[in-house]
Amino acid sequence: MSLAAISFEEIMFTIMSATQDTFKSYMNIDLLAGKVEKRVDPVDSDVTGIVGVAGDRVGYIIIATDKKSAQFVAKELLMVDEADDECIRDAVGELTNNIAGVFKTKYHEQYGSVALGLPLVISGQLRAISEPPDENESSSINVQCKGVTIPFRNADGSIALKVMVYM
Repeated sequence: MSLAAISFEEIMFTIMSATQDTFKSYMNIDLLAGKVEKRVDPVDSDVTGIVGVAGDRVGYIIIATDKKSAQFVAKELLMVDEADDECIRDAVGELTNNIAGVFKTKYHEQYGSVALGLPLVISGQLRAISEPPDENESSSINVQCKGVTIPFRNADGSIALKVMVYM
């Protein structure tokens, strides 16, 4: 069976589990998943981590969050008292890479031929390629339209993020 034969729902649940497991294992934080949106919505985030997936199925795993949540994650993940922009970039890149790594491990063992790109950390707006740009927009990245968005937060609301899977 190839990765292409795996249902998108199975991929989605793997990413959901990988996100929750990563937060629990590395930071002892329980994340609650919100309602999964089976469409692409524009995302305007302070910090976004992107890892490309290659093999039988090609796509992206994207994590988008606000700066407050990113600082909280950076402090917890890197065990620092203060998180500057460099710490935030490192932490979001590492977090995205870890979540994508769980995906790779599961599907590589079962189906083979899964590779990950290096994490890219950016800020700004992500919008569907079919959506016209805003005239006041200074920069944006266009993404393909097939995918899901899964919102997460912790119980006290100090962390809020969206994990998107495009494949």
